[in-house]
Amino acid sequence: MHDLKHTTLPSGRKIAFRHIIGNGPTLVFLPGYMSDMAGGKATALFAEAREKGRPCLLLDYSGCGQSEGDFADGTLSRWRDEVLALIGERVEGDCLLVGSSMGGWLMLLVARALGRKCTGMIGIAPAPDFTRWGYDEAKRAALAKGEVVYEDNPYGPDPTPTHPGFFADAETHLQLDGAIPVDCPVRLLHGQRDADVPWQTSLRLAEALRSDDIQVTLVKDGDHRLSRDQDIALLSGIVATFY
Repeated sequence: MHDLKHTTLPSGRKIAFRHIIGNGPTLVFLPGYMSDMAGGKATALFAEAREKGRPCLLLDYSGCGQSEGDFADGTLSRWRDEVLALIGERVEGDCLLVGSSMGGWLMLLVARALGRKCTGMIGIAPAPDFTRWGYDEAKRAALAKGEVVYEDNPYGPDPTPTHPGFFADAETHLQLDGAIPVDCPVRLLHGQRDADVPWQTSLRLAEALRSDDIQVTLVKDGDHRLSRDQDIALLSGIVATFY
């Protein structure tokens, strides 16, 4: 992470990022919920981009990783605007969006805003609308009343919080109930042993997207993170088809 940089966006928030220039569309990696650009998939794609002379942009949302801010203030709208501001500041030309889990939801919002500047999307266990299908009615009611909901975290010692502000904002960005006006090529990668996001979500997303150039790859023994060497090799092969 020796090339870690920070920029202060027009919002005043200081965002951490890594960026290299190269040939072809800029790969922009969007991490999952409470994740950051230090994850295995992001760092592997960045290293490969550097080796092959491709442009790549990684970032931490505000309140995450090396960026400033309070995670409790994070929303899809806020993080979308940060991604778009950083792309506007750093990227010349087209973008290839790669979204992991919640980043796959955010990817859809960013793609809609970028329009033709987005020339492709890759979703890794994408989780659009998870505030709708991922919580039971009791938890949704608690969030709607302004309470913080905590859930078991299989990836760390502390429970995972969902804040009411995130929930309220997410309810305005639901994607799967109608057509998603995105026409670029889309590749979706999902493990069938994903305990967090049902693999059928990728099929629902493929159906909702307006694009006809969509391929869904299911990994029978794959989990939610898809961070094994063979999973990253599969992801790398999919990325290569856009260059």
